[in-house]
Amino acid sequence: MCDAFDRQFVFGVATSSFQIEGNRSSVPRGESIWDRFCEQPGAIADGSNGLVAVDHINHLDADLDLIARLGFRAYRFSISWPRVQPDGSGEWSEAGFQFYDRLLEGLRQRGIAAYLTLYHWDLPQALQEQGGWNSRDTVACFVKYAKEVARRYGHLVKSIATHNEPWVVATLGHETGVFAPGIKCRKTAYQVAHHLLLSHGLAVRALREICPNTQLGIVFNLSPIHAATDSEADREKARLDDGQTVRWYLDPVLKGIYPEDVWAWLGADVPQIEPADLSIISEPIDFIGVNYYTRGVAFNEQKSKPELDPDCCTDMGWEIYPQGLTELLLRLNRDYTLPPVVITENGAAFKDQLHSGVVNDQRRVNYFQSHLEALHEAVEGGVNVIGYFVWSLLDNFEWASGFEKRFGIVYVDYDNLNRIPKASAHWWAEFLNNRATSLKVKD
Repeated sequence: MCDAFDRQFVFGVATSSFQIEGNRSSVPRGESIWDRFCEQPGAIADGSNGLVAVDHINHLDADLDLIARLGFRAYRFSISWPRVQPDGSGEWSEAGFQFYDRLLEGLRQRGIAAYLTLYHWDLPQALQEQGGWNSRDTVACFVKYAKEVARRYGHLVKSIATHNEPWVVATLGHETGVFAPGIKCRKTAYQVAHHLLLSHGLAVRALREICPNTQLGIVFNLSPIHAATDSEADREKARLDDGQTVRWYLDPVLKGIYPEDVWAWLGADVPQIEPADLSIISEPIDFIGVNYYTRGVAFNEQKSKPELDPDCCTDMGWEIYPQGLTELLLRLNRDYTLPPVVITENGAAFKDQLHSGVVNDQRRVNYFQSHLEALHEAVEGGVNVIGYFVWSLLDNFEWASGFEKRFGIVYVDYDNLNRIPKASAHWWAEFLNNRATSLKVKD
């Protein structure tokens, strides 16, 4: 399958700042909402936090060497807002920016393209105390932050994504409360969602002026939603779930509207918006990022809930459903006028074990193979997909799961922070080497 994607297709690997960087170093950062959330009893499954994470800051060169050695030529990472601006407004931290200077220079030296994400969930705690994403003032702060990052790095990176998975920030962070900042209010969640999208649109407008040659976009976590049964109730629930998770985000960005059915369902909980907001949110973008892990199954009553075979699930309990990636992409291509698509995350957590210096994660290898086949089917079906990023380079702090779930293609021994490439990493190295060889032969 190494020749299934053309020469311009990009294969990369992805991480996020809070999950890997740590804060026990000479490059301190301000407190984020995740630092505060980790202090709440019971919030993190194993009681851990991100103060060390996998200490990426002190392992930077070795981690970049890993990326290069495995053959990846693109790296998606996020900047920690509180590391470069501790309070989310006011003074910038030059020490924080110097770390990202080193990171970008290290990528340049190794011939690895930089794909930068501005916001991967680690809002400065000082802004949260002033209302967080529920406040329109945070939108203005984000745009200033985005402009400063673009001023420094726009010419050094291939692309800038404004946000990673705004649904997670809004729903898990502000409606169910299982992620930072731990708020449980539907009205707040949908106001947060609107402000995230508004900040995206405003940032794209501003960044277009600063770095006109940099690809600008946004990243969504998306899944096809299937009804658990053919009952009318389950089909209605599937339609609503699709509206909440897919159309609520894609419709305003790509069509300049919110879906009428979800707006009606919200009733008194609809967000407050200003007349120009939707035209701002729908500012044209150069790419849309899709994070895909599984499908969604909607059921109106508990008796409709399907029983999943554990052997067909990841360690997160998510069904392994590669054909859903094909279905999702074909549907998006049918329903929207899509910009180029990048699969910005795809991967799986399994119960990896280190034996005699080896991690044989064959199930993860199978996962990648099946999803690449599904992706190729979508490309053959006419979807303009231009890149694919593995989630994730390293085992790391997996948010509310702490260190209990391992997504990495590189095993991290949490006792000594040693990095051990898994069988999946070796598979990727062979895949990428064979692809490079195939492309050379075609020349």
